[in-house]
Amino acid sequence: MLERLEKLEDEQLKARLGGGEKRIERHHSRGRLMPRERIELLLDRDSPFLEIGALCAYGSEYEVGASQINGIGVVEGVECMIGASDPTVRGGTSNPYTLRKNLRAQEIAMTNRLPAIGFVESGGADLPRQKEIFVPGGANFRNLTRKSAAGIPTIALVTGNSTAGGAYLPGMSDYTVMVREQGLIFLGGPPLVKMATGEEAEEEALGGAEMHSRISGVSEFIAADEPDAARIGREIIRNLNWRKRGPEPRGTGADPVHDPEELLGVASHDLRIPFDAREVIARVVDGSRFDEFKPAYGTQLVTGWAELHGWPIAILANNGVIFNEDAEKAAHFIQLADRVDTPLLFMQNTTGYIVGEDYEQRGIVKAGAKMINAVANAGVPKLTLMMGGSYGAGNYGMCGRSFEPRFIFSWPNHKTAVMGPKQLAGVMEIVMRAGAERRGIEIDEEALAAGTKAVEEQIENESDAFVASGELWDDGMIDPRDTRTVLGIALSAAMNEVCEGSGRFGVFRM
Repeated sequence: MLERLEKLEDEQLKARLGGGEKRIERHHSRGRLMPRERIELLLDRDSPFLEIGALCAYGSEYEVGASQINGIGVVEGVECMIGASDPTVRGGTSNPYTLRKNLRAQEIAMTNRLPAIGFVESGGADLPRQKEIFVPGGANFRNLTRKSAAGIPTIALVTGNSTAGGAYLPGMSDYTVMVREQGLIFLGGPPLVKMATGEEAEEEALGGAEMHSRISGVSEFIAADEPDAARIGREIIRNLNWRKRGPEPRGTGADPVHDPEELLGVASHDLRIPFDAREVIARVVDGSRFDEFKPAYGTQLVTGWAELHGWPIAILANNGVIFNEDAEKAAHFIQLADRVDTPLLFMQNTTGYIVGEDYEQRGIVKAGAKMINAVANAGVPKLTLMMGGSYGAGNYGMCGRSFEPRFIFSWPNHKTAVMGPKQLAGVMEIVMRAGAERRGIEIDEEALAAGTKAVEEQIENESDAFVASGELWDDGMIDPRDTRTVLGIALSAAMNEVCEGSGRFGVFRM
């Protein structure tokens, strides 16, 4: 686990370096701050910042982080979704991964009712990739208006160029702050204006802070410099009179009795080595207290009640494959939690639902369908922790990305795929042999073995936790020792919105 964490630290460093040390130096030489320095000025002193999608674009042609920083931080005592484009990476332009990352941040802000603050310094879309960005990118602007309509404030702090589509980010925000002689907002910069109309336009007159604050009215505030922009942003948040709609915690919550440091040794990087989910729960929840539900029935799925930083939670945690009894217990437990407005925490480590003639005859499809029905329709906040394997429909039943958990985090040992690499390669081999037999073709054993090995290696690589995080199948990879803190921040953020069950479920096939 320590080896994997070292790799995580290396990749996070790449994201922090953005376009590289030379570009950072050039940016500083112009009297400008880096995006993380801007965020630091905005946050309450010594408060945490939970970054979202830090490894976005890992394994792609783009820089790790996708030229954007997003995360949840506390400003004037209010949990906010904070974003900042990184101007050292292609001028802060948006590539396809940037778009996905920003849309996820907007989804989190909308679902959890978090005021959104953005440091804007972007050239808009990465033009050579416009085909992948232009049409779906409209959702950025749609979401801004929907957040505003829902009473979720949006604040733009313009620290540099905000060009083309990027101009609509401050233009559609509730509040816009521009840095004097630095912030610029225009649909078309001087070169485009020259090409389109023949007009010779000067930058400040076309889109500077003085013009937009005194003439066009696009900007509400002029900041003297970047620290002043952060100060004004803090003032705006302070004057919102913001109130959480969810319940207060029952208390501060006692630290776990069992040492969270031991989490490094609980789960092996080799997912074939089983571990008891209770060992993780005991190192995450308040006082290590866990009131287990139905402990003698469906023993491959651990369910029960606990508290996390004072908030009640209902936990479902895998001890491996999901059997019929486990799925039925899960559906029952989720309904109970939904009925009493208790958030759900799913802790994934499963190879999926059991297969085989006996289990099919006993109705594993029906049992799994009940569980997935309950997960999909529960109205309470859902959080997911990937602490091991996440294979097949087990990913769905345990509230994977497609089932819209409020937050989803992974450990570095996590793996996800439709099935394990050996199993998938083995299935492909069986299918190819059967196809050859039907056509009366003799199998080339050497070519088949090479093909099977290639498939196994491909799936092994694609199921890796870093690939999953790069594709935004989670909201971030975390050190297991930080699990309690990260889940606590996420749970607290979720309580900005009402916490209540839906009381509505689909038809349960009996």
